[in-house]
Amino acid sequence: MAASANHPQNLAERLISLTIQSTWLLWLIGGLYIVGPVLGWVLAMLAVQELYVAPGKAEAERPPKPGWVIRLWLWGMLAMLVVLWIGHSNFELGAAKTIKSSIGWAKGWALLALFPFAASVLSIRPEIIYRAVCKLGMQTLIVLPVFVLAPFIGLPDTLWVSPLQIVGGSGPEYFAAILYTIEPGAGTPRWQFFAPWSPAAGMIAVVFVLLSAQEKEIGWKSVGIIAGLALAILSQSRLALVALIVVFPVLFALGRTRSPVVWMIAAPVVLLAGFFGPTLIEFADQLMSDFRGARADSSRVREALGRIAVERWSNEAPWFGHGVVENGPHMVEYMPIGSHHSWYGLLFVKGLAGVMALAVPLAASAAMLAIKGTAGHLARTAFGLVLVLVLYSFGENLEILSYLYWPALIIIGTALKSGTPGQSISSEEARSTVQ
Repeated sequence: MAASANHPQNLAERLISLTIQSTWLLWLIGGLYIVGPVLGWVLAMLAVQELYVAPGKAEAERPPKPGWVIRLWLWGMLAMLVVLWIGHSNFELGAAKTIKSSIGWAKGWALLALFPFAASVLSIRPEIIYRAVCKLGMQTLIVLPVFVLAPFIGLPDTLWVSPLQIVGGSGPEYFAAILYTIEPGAGTPRWQFFAPWSPAAGMIAVVFVLLSAQEKEIGWKSVGIIAGLALAILSQSRLALVALIVVFPVLFALGRTRSPVVWMIAAPVVLLAGFFGPTLIEFADQLMSDFRGARADSSRVREALGRIAVERWSNEAPWFGHGVVENGPHMVEYMPIGSHHSWYGLLFVKGLAGVMALAVPLAASAAMLAIKGTAGHLARTAFGLVLVLVLYSFGENLEILSYLYWPALIIIGTALKSGTPGQSISSEEARSTVQ
């Protein structure tokens, strides 16, 4: 019975499971950046067919329409496209750049709506994703020694750059099979695995730990969690460690908000926090200082990129942004303005309208899932994934990495499904630390 429960039973589940388990193969041939967006659009088309044109189905047999939060995502990401067109028109960027940016939207921002939409319509069981992620974890543990030993036994840092780059149209890092990189200044190796850079690998690692933790079979669960933690540690991503430290206690507390014991414990904790508030604030400031100091050059560049983005946004294009990404000056090593930060990036490229197009559905999802999460482990897991997206929105551009963390978007969409039952947890589940 356990095997059948985790075996794909329809086309959508088969596509999802196969894609997740093919991650390393797709990385090797440079196909990850292409397959992720294609899967999102295919699943969305299957959902539209199921809703409106499925042959032989009466109206009563069709799935319910997506709930209001899913519709917010659809409208918000569609607004991103409209704002993009307005920005291009305001700065007269021409038809060629507008078409190229629209294709970029289809591969990035659109996925933040398409995957949740498809999950809210199609029959996609979360267990399929949990098991597929754990199986990917097994593959990861098998290949991990090659990555770890590569810089010490003389293997090249980059195996090759796939010719598929011509199809994707983005930088070579999205299509390169990279074994390791050398940290500038420190001279030590750092790993990014199947992500385009190391902090992105940390983000995917946190997502995979959260998903693996929901697997019911202890063997697969252990494999998935160990693999995810290994990726997080070897990526040397500071934000990944912060996310792991923050998210799991929040989910633990959310699952027990209905317990009187929790409130009895929380009351004196809050009282003590009030007494020692100034000391705690000073301690937090020191932690933040140490956090920035861990990679001072990286923090300096990120902060400078943010300042430039805000200054140029407020002075040049406050409502609809500049339409396209621009490289910064020498002081930020010519990195794109607003990169490494979703909100600064949105302000610069899409203005205040773009910020609202992301902030509204993201906040609505967090609120809805927090409410549902007090009684259901699926919603609680989805809330944790939304929390990861929020945390990483201050360190990455979410749209650029959506082709990698799309399994999280499916879980979020499933939890937001219209008419989804409360999924009250059993007493056994209530005693578990993560669920």
